[in-house]
Amino acid sequence: MSSLAIEYGSHERVRELIDRLRFCAEHVSLDFDGWEEPHVKGPGLYFAVVADREYGSYADPMGDNRWPRDRCRSVFDEHAFVEATETVALEGDGGVVVAVDGEIESQMVRFRDLGTGSDEGDLADDIAYEPWMGSRHMSALETSVRPEVVATVTLSEETGRVSVFRGGEAESSTRSEIGGSWRAE
Repeated sequence: MSSLAIEYGSHERVRELIDRLRFCAEHVSLDFDGWEEPHVKGPGLYFAVVADREYGSYADPMGDNRWPRDRCRSVFDEHAFVEATETVALEGDGGVVVAVDGEIESQMVRFRDLGTGSDEGDLADDIAYEPWMGSRHMSALETSVRPEVVATVTLSEETGRVSVFRGGEAESSTRSEIGGSWRAE
């Protein structure tokens, strides 16, 4: 993990932010009942916690896909965050950029593959993909090694698996391993 990401990743408030993203993704996974139905796409999520809001060098806009900032501007706005996440998980496409202060960017993005930038070749050297990873998870794993990224969080639309990636390492739970639904207080 880069020194910038380590610096932010060691703050209690940032750890709380990442936990909120994970718990909300778990809530969305558990709240969806159609995982076992054939040909049904479930909710999917991809959050990236960034230390620097200048992410344009490694991300591109995903067309008209937007986070509903008129309803929810921050991960710490609990009820609004849960409701907006449920909507985006079913209707949105792309990564949601979250600053370390919890503020959510409006434009959803596609993170570029490693190696597309001039200084990125070494970042991909230590990445190990797991057999369960689909394209969203592989992108989140790669994005997590970028110096500006503290962590990424995903929800698989195929299985309901929730994963947190930090510095190229994955912490992942299948839907059956998730502890319980998160309820905003």
